Amino acid sequence: MIRFSKLSLRRGTKTLFYDADFTIHPNERVGVIGSNGCGKSSLFSLIMQQLSADSGELQIPHDWRIAIMLQETPHSSRTAIEHVIDGDTELRQLEAELAVAQQHDNDHAIARILGELDSIHAYNAVTRASQLLAGLGFETDQLERAVEAFSGGWRIRLNLARALMRRSDLLLLDEPTNHLDIDAVAWLESWLLRYPGTLMLISHDRDFLDNITQRTLHFEHGKIHVYKGNYSAAERQKAERLAQQQASYLKQQTRIKQIDEFVRRFRYKASKAKQAQSRLKELDRLEQIDAAHIDSPFTFSLPCWEKLSDPLIDIRVADLGYDDTVVIQQARISIRPGDRIGILGPNGAGKTTLLKSIAGYLPLITGERNCGDHLRVGYFAQHQLEALDMNASPMLHLQRLNEQAKELEIRNFLGGFGFGNEATVGSIAHFSGGEKARLALAIIAWQRPNLLILDEPTNHLDLEMRHALTIALQQYQGAVLLVSHDRHLLRNTVDELLLVNSGKADRYPGSLQDYQQQLRSQYKTIDKSSGNQKPTANGNKKSKRQQAANIRQSLQPLRKAIKQTDQLLIKVSAQLQQLDASLTDTSLYQPANAQRLQEMLKDQGKLRAQQSQLEEQWLEQHEALEQAEQQLSTGDS
Repeated sequence: MIRFSKLSLRRGTKTLFYDADFTIHPNERVGVIGSNGCGKSSLFSLIMQQLSADSGELQIPHDWRIAIMLQETPHSSRTAIEHVIDGDTELRQLEAELAVAQQHDNDHAIARILGELDSIHAYNAVTRASQLLAGLGFETDQLERAVEAFSGGWRIRLNLARALMRRSDLLLLDEPTNHLDIDAVAWLESWLLRYPGTLMLISHDRDFLDNITQRTLHFEHGKIHVYKGNYSAAERQKAERLAQQQASYLKQQTRIKQIDEFVRRFRYKASKAKQAQSRLKELDRLEQIDAAHIDSPFTFSLPCWEKLSDPLIDIRVADLGYDDTVVIQQARISIRPGDRIGILGPNGAGKTTLLKSIAGYLPLITGERNCGDHLRVGYFAQHQLEALDMNASPMLHLQRLNEQAKELEIRNFLGGFGFGNEATVGSIAHFSGGEKARLALAIIAWQRPNLLILDEPTNHLDLEMRHALTIALQQYQGAVLLVSHDRHLLRNTVDELLLVNSGKADRYPGSLQDYQQQLRSQYKTIDKSSGNQKPTANGNKKSKRQQAANIRQSLQPLRKAIKQTDQLLIKVSAQLQQLDASLTDTSLYQPANAQRLQEMLKDQGKLRAQQSQLEEQWLEQHEALEQAEQQLSTGDS
């Protein structure tokens, strides 16, 4: 178990939390929530011994293996699949030891290491890694691509796969659903529900937390409150606690007022002075109770341009894609005022292509895009964050869009997005990802669009900002197109769904719950002991290609073993050939060299036996490979 005893942590002059006192038991799944910058990631750094507590004690079993999802990936020429397999540190350590043992011809060490590799099922490492990457949205042809060739969001996915690859007793995940789509989130939920160790999960995705966690740590006002149950249960308990706190606060304020009144009236009367002093002492002994309040610095709206066209956009029989590459065929989409459409579909199916084509950022390959006279598009995507001027202030960003706007008006507007006076006028170079995302949303809202196109707007946003965005979208008068892995946001802001898949963009007849159930049915347990998942066969060509690719990947350990056997065989044969040549020296057969001759003949026998054993092993491995390849060929046909 993990024991926090009166633990306190400061960073600079800021106290992140103090007197944290709780226990996390083996196999628990714990959600960690709180606003950005409150200390959640620092808690993980404490557990990893990258930070030291200012006071108190943290106890973790010394033999626990800890896996953590890294937030940054260095530029690396290693392939994606090798990067993920590197997460299995036990495997890599044994492989390194085996290479040394083979270099020194240490047969005893080789036998021991091969036994250990077999005990940890090293032969299925490639298969495990392939399944993790497939679940997180990687295509087969991406597995051999260099890590440095992927964008930042895809590298985060690689880091997640690498953390899941490691055999661990404690798994620490920090915002794992950022940069994932709904399909990948559903797969990850299935994997984590079967993870056999202790899980600590930082997330701002309430549905994800509700489906996985059993206890909740909430960072609030420098304290870590511990609640039983998932996020929704924690919210209910928090409301009850705040209600009790407010009742106690009001009762205490009434008592303080009574004491003050008594002391004011009777302090200087001799007959009452003793009682007044007694009440003053009571006041000193009172432990002050704070008024209950909920941190929510975000109260903004999304104004809509008054003039509307019907339809706002009409796309007719259009092929969508890049250059001559068609991603979506024969699209027919009409967006009218008040439409609220959620876009579903697996990674790579073309959701972003669809949004860019509708917004006008991507020309149609064929077909027509007709816009209403009064169309004003507000488009949010991750590249909007990269396009921000790092040297400008939030106020300057908005002033550039409307030079006549008054400074007070801009300050008030930005205040709703959580930007105080200093943040409003300072450079955004030091802004976090969440602050940049809030500014990008503010810039869009400032322009009063009547069509909002949002592509994963909740990445980097904490729970409070997501809640504020949900309310703002509910009150927004214009049309909405939304791609998001945050199912709570989708469920509460859209009323129809569009599924992008297999080159088509069609209305989805069911609900979001139906789609989630459909995704869950695609996964089954393949190894309950490790919790690994893989998609089930669904009969379509893509699934068959994926399965064939997984089988091919599973053959790699066998091919590697054949290569090692071949190298050993070449080495032994060379030694034997050299020894046979030495034995042709007639001087060896003189009586003076009898002992040396016996040793050489003994070595010759050993080498011949080893050569024979390796030849049999090589033949068996080749037969196994041929059978496997024949199976693969039969399956492909």
